[in-house]
Amino acid sequence: MKAKVKLREAIDLLYSRGCANYEAYTRLVLECVRYNDVDQAKRLQSHMDLHLYQPANTFLPNRLLHLFTKSGQLLDAQNLFDKMPYRDIFSYNAMLSAYSKLGSVEDLRAFFDKMPCRDSVSYNTMIAGLASNGCLSKALEVFIRMQKEGFEPTEYTHVSALNACSRTLDLKHGKQIHGRIVACNLERNVFVWNALTDLYAKCGEIDQARWLFDRTVNKNVVSWNSMISGYLKNGQPETCIDLFREMQLSGLKPDQVTVSNVLGAFFQNGYIDEARKTFSEVKEKDKICWTTMIVGYTQNGKEEDALMLFAEMLLESVRPDSFTISSVVSSCARLASLYHGQVVHGKALHMGVDGDLLVSSALVDMYSKCGEIKDAWVVFKMMSAKNTVSWNSMIIGYAQNGKDQEALALYEDMLQENLKPDNITFVGVLSACIHAGFTKRGQGYFHSISKLHGITPTLDHYACMINLLGRSGYVDKAVDLIKGMPHEPNCLIWSTLLSVCTMSGDIKHGEIAARRLFELDPLNAGPYIMLSNMYASCGRWKDVASIRSLMKDRKVKKFAAYSWIEIEGMVYKFVSEDRTHPESEKIYQELNRLIKKLQEAGFSPNTNLVLHDVGEVEKFESICYHSEKLALAFGLIRKPHGGAPMRIMKNIRVCGDCHMFMKFVSKYLWYMLVGGNGYILNDNIKLYLPSFNVHGCLYSSITLWPGLNLICSPTEPTDIQNRSGAMTLSRLQRALWRDMNGASSRAMMLMVLTKDSTAAFPMALVSLEQWPSSHG
Repeated sequence: MKAKVKLREAIDLLYSRGCANYEAYTRLVLECVRYNDVDQAKRLQSHMDLHLYQPANTFLPNRLLHLFTKSGQLLDAQNLFDKMPYRDIFSYNAMLSAYSKLGSVEDLRAFFDKMPCRDSVSYNTMIAGLASNGCLSKALEVFIRMQKEGFEPTEYTHVSALNACSRTLDLKHGKQIHGRIVACNLERNVFVWNALTDLYAKCGEIDQARWLFDRTVNKNVVSWNSMISGYLKNGQPETCIDLFREMQLSGLKPDQVTVSNVLGAFFQNGYIDEARKTFSEVKEKDKICWTTMIVGYTQNGKEEDALMLFAEMLLESVRPDSFTISSVVSSCARLASLYHGQVVHGKALHMGVDGDLLVSSALVDMYSKCGEIKDAWVVFKMMSAKNTVSWNSMIIGYAQNGKDQEALALYEDMLQENLKPDNITFVGVLSACIHAGFTKRGQGYFHSISKLHGITPTLDHYACMINLLGRSGYVDKAVDLIKGMPHEPNCLIWSTLLSVCTMSGDIKHGEIAARRLFELDPLNAGPYIMLSNMYASCGRWKDVASIRSLMKDRKVKKFAAYSWIEIEGMVYKFVSEDRTHPESEKIYQELNRLIKKLQEAGFSPNTNLVLHDVGEVEKFESICYHSEKLALAFGLIRKPHGGAPMRIMKNIRVCGDCHMFMKFVSKYLWYMLVGGNGYILNDNIKLYLPSFNVHGCLYSSITLWPGLNLICSPTEPTDIQNRSGAMTLSRLQRALWRDMNGASSRAMMLMVLTKDSTAAFPMALVSLEQWPSSHG
């Protein structure tokens, strides 16, 4: 700091004395370069221009030119370059470097072509600039041109060319460059060796990469990172972790790139505790480390941890990117937590990344999974650009939420936009056909997968067709389809067949499907229970006893069905006939009152769905006190006058009686609270079949007016219940509020939210309005 002050004072003195000599200017220019003081360098250049000083050679202007280009001052560099009476190769290379660093590819190429002379540095700069700005094939062309013009590539040249090959996965040219490296005896250079290791690892030749790595002399952190990331990308996370342990034993300190790769490996293996421990040991975490942890939590069913970590990330003043935001939104979607999702949506709006493809697609998915299909459509329509993932999110969202005609119409619109559908697109399309009962149309779409679009149907597609045929009463055709499959049927196929057999009462084929599932997944209780229920519905109690005995012998444990409801940030969980809640007496009174009112309106509990050899009284009590009904009664006690939407989540499918019960509740509550009539209600009820399955996750939604949603979600609320959803939301809000920085940001946020649609995302507005005004 003192040196810079002295430099400024020296130039001040220069201005007071007039023109200086060559030695004085040289000393001051070198001081500016030494302390990287661009401002004083500009003053010094202005002084020379003022006194019409012309250096006898290029040394002084070249030093200034180098300082300007290194500091990104392209305009000042260009002005100085244009005024130079004499220019040498150093002058041209300095300007070439400036264009390269600023990413101006067209200017870079134009300047390079106009250069009167070039050297190896010129070519190295050109190759590195093209490669770093994504023009990888052009970089390789310049590498070839360099050799044709008689310039010998340096180690730096080879590294830049190899990096270009790695990024384009061009192993053929990479091997040719490798041959040149051997011929030029550059094999022992650690930077060249690292680039070669990275090339082979990224191109899938992991054994060749390891051979090079083991023979690298004086390995540095980059050497280890190339190999660790190579194992991770080639599906060998265990080896990646082992190599990380070796790196630690070698005495080298891992950097943030190492940690991010190893965290990914831990999560791929399901080693969540190890990932958490490694992450906590990193003192300076960058955005990639935080994002890797958040994504890992989301992919391993730890959505609550992902939200907590996101709040910590914001409190640490680490700015998330669009990939981070999309991962957090996905966590909210898996939790079916609309409130959290809308808060994160607000953050995306504040950051200006809500229009990003990843974020927008995740938001569409989140709103769809939470039953807010209108908000999903608003997000989709507001997207300035859409890709296949975006269209898939909306098509699947419609299919999930019972908007079958809309889903199929949107698919046709997608084709009109000349976008190529993929496997996931057809899962959504076929699911819409299942819900709508469009058997022939679904068969047409299924055949078009291979005939029109050149895609090989996957097991997911076959499962959809089996579901479609079975629900339409064509179980025999579904079985024939399984027999003609090019794939070996897996658990998904047989469980789908068993499900449709349960619906149709086809015990013959149901037994076949169940027996195959007993072999493939012997500890899964689902097939045993479904087959037992089929026997019970026919009164075959001996077979029921046999199945239960088989479960006992194999130590198969039945998972508990439960529902949960979030009220004012707190999550409450219920099981069937649950009496553990402190307000249990009030809950049962409210539920019994509601059942009585519904019976007066024509509802009758379907005791035939109780598949136990008990009396009618016991059946009635069993069917009436399912977990979702208890959650509903509790919600009505806490919110007797409606207001905010009430959402009930369940970890398994809703039974037929509860499905019909919720429909009657919706009609009754709409009439009592709004004063409408049943006919209006019937137009507003959206009744959705809970059978949509993507990537093994079951999601469905029954949106029941006014503001009642019953959502089937595969994500358990255990962590939320243990930690309290209120605490998570509170931390998110505090972190977001601090990040938005007071009143002006809050006002701007509200303006952005209301700019495009006054009706869109009202809960995001509510979330912001609830933040105390005392904060700004």
